[in-house]
Amino acid sequence: MSLTLEDGPSSFGIFTPPMHTTELGPTTVYERELQLFEIADQLGIQEAWVGEHYSGGHESIPSPELFLAAAAQRTKNIRLGTAVNSLPYHNPFTLAARIAMLDHLSHGRVMMGFGPGASGSDAHMLGIDSSSTREWMLEAAEVIIGLLRGEVVTRKTDWFSLQDAYLQVQPYQGGELEIVVAAVASPSGPSTAGRLGIGMINMSATSPAAYDSLNRHWSIVEAEAERSGQTVSRAQWRLASMTHIAETEEQARADCLFAFEEIWRHIAAVGPLEASPESSATELLEEAIESGALIVGTPDTLIRVIRDLARQTGGFGTFVMTMPGFADFDARKRALELYATHVVPEFRGQLQNLRRSRDWVLGQRDEDGNTIWKGRSRAGVAKAREAYDAQRGATPAGA
Repeated sequence: MSLTLEDGPSSFGIFTPPMHTTELGPTTVYERELQLFEIADQLGIQEAWVGEHYSGGHESIPSPELFLAAAAQRTKNIRLGTAVNSLPYHNPFTLAARIAMLDHLSHGRVMMGFGPGASGSDAHMLGIDSSSTREWMLEAAEVIIGLLRGEVVTRKTDWFSLQDAYLQVQPYQGGELEIVVAAVASPSGPSTAGRLGIGMINMSATSPAAYDSLNRHWSIVEAEAERSGQTVSRAQWRLASMTHIAETEEQARADCLFAFEEIWRHIAAVGPLEASPESSATELLEEAIESGALIVGTPDTLIRVIRDLARQTGGFGTFVMTMPGFADFDARKRALELYATHVVPEFRGQLQNLRRSRDWVLGQRDEDGNTIWKGRSRAGVAKAREAYDAQRGATPAGA
């Protein structure tokens, strides 16, 4: 079993942005994502996250709190997180109140993730200047953290005003409700985590820009925490990456061709990723895999990536498998099952003794090369037959 986070994470989660082809209606999307949460819960995955988006067509959940309220009624143990609430889009008081209520509906399973809002089109429709969102995020985060910890807040900024504000309903978990900030390549996420003494989730940890920034990010967290008198732990650090796995490399790639090209070209059109218009779907997929922006392969592929991330970073607490809808629903369900039954047990130390016992049993051989257990089994059967025949031969005729 892993003794340190450097050997691998101790916790595992999933993230469904969600991200789907526009050929699927929202009712279908919501129901299928809820089913994935149920499966993850049944298979012992520890946490599940869902995003917040308002435009673009491919990410269709505008309220992670509403979705998680439904998920809370259909699951028992899995922790439920917002990834993320875009803080500049909300009054921090009303958002904190909704998170506290959600914590009660889930009986204390809620985690809150926040960020500045990644979609320029969302900000445009809300009349928000994207250049101000990181400053607004920090202002809102300070208020929300205070409110969720039971403080009375009076605060006036350029975009919200609170006077003697406190939550009449405190979280089910009280001040223990976990709060994390999202990060990609910018230093604003890690500096916020350190300054506020909260966790951090790197949303695209294996993409080229983020991968190169990981070590620097945690150094920023620790430096800002020290300056602010806060305490942080690597156990609060989550790394997420877009992933699809199947029984074989070939099957995983074939699965992704269901909707990869449509979704990937959209991502490239609105974000920093590149997608050549001349490339075919297969070429785009290979380019994404080779760059590290997307993990596609078998459970062993993902195990190697997670171990590499642990070595590179010096250790982190949780790996989160981001599950975009590149593949169809059945393939996504199978990927989740493979994650839970093959990848997670590898890092929890649940497979070592099973393999040790298997190797020990099969390693005990006689001079003919058979396992000694086969010989003993045969001897036991022969002895039982002899005893039965002897007993039958001693029984009087006609008895």
